[in-house]
Amino acid sequence: MSSSDLYGYVLGLGDDALIAAQRMAEWVTRAPQIEEDAALANIALDLLGQARALLSYAGELEGLGRSEDDLAYLRDEHEFRNVQLVELPNGDFATTIAKMLFFAAYQHLLYTGLSAADDPALAGIAGIAAKAAKETAYHVDHAVTWTLRLGDGTDESHRRMQAGVDEVWPFTHELFEPPPARTGHIKTTGDIETTGDIEPGALRGQWLRLVERVLRDATLRRPEDGWRPAGGRRGVHTEAFGYLVGEMQSLHRAHPGARW
Repeated sequence: MSSSDLYGYVLGLGDDALIAAQRMAEWVTRAPQIEEDAALANIALDLLGQARALLSYAGELEGLGRSEDDLAYLRDEHEFRNVQLVELPNGDFATTIAKMLFFAAYQHLLYTGLSAADDPALAGIAGIAAKAAKETAYHVDHAVTWTLRLGDGTDESHRRMQAGVDEVWPFTHELFEPPPARTGHIKTTGDIETTGDIEPGALRGQWLRLVERVLRDATLRRPEDGWRPAGGRRGVHTEAFGYLVGEMQSLHRAHPGARW
């Protein structure tokens, strides 16, 4: 993998985590329970920590002296490389849980693989991935618990959970688009089937087995594959993304160079 390919790859992962953190933080003071308010805030902080580490590393790879703050706050909308899934509006709580389940399952599988990758070019990301794999294991568990609770709960909670799954599902395909270059070999870790290359097709197969099992246990229907929106990795984003970026960057841009 060339240095420019690696920079783009790491930048995309960092943007995924940053935008997912921003969306999750919107639930603070709005969650359905006080305990859930704290839980979602902690998940947002985990994602923000991942974003900081990845964007700092991306800045090093770029070699232009840009810091994590520069990359987060001083890029325009079309310069972000996150998948569209993470930028979707939160919707109701069930929709957020569906999005969390799909994204966290993907992150956990990917980071578990990256932490054991044998490609020397990925050595710089292995430590970040190892820590993130532990955090995302909790995110998956939290999302699974709520998916089961809502899907196999009341008629209304089941309806909302199914609606959330249906709404978010088309955006999951972009998670498994081919990266800029092959990303090395990974080993089997725990009960996650991760043998061979870190390839999108292999990751999607593992992801489907995990997600389909959860949906089945929650008495939910897996949506049919059809429309597949994409483009986030190329800087093509949804209408909602511009508002998100504007809010996220407003303080930094209003007071450039400010220090607390």
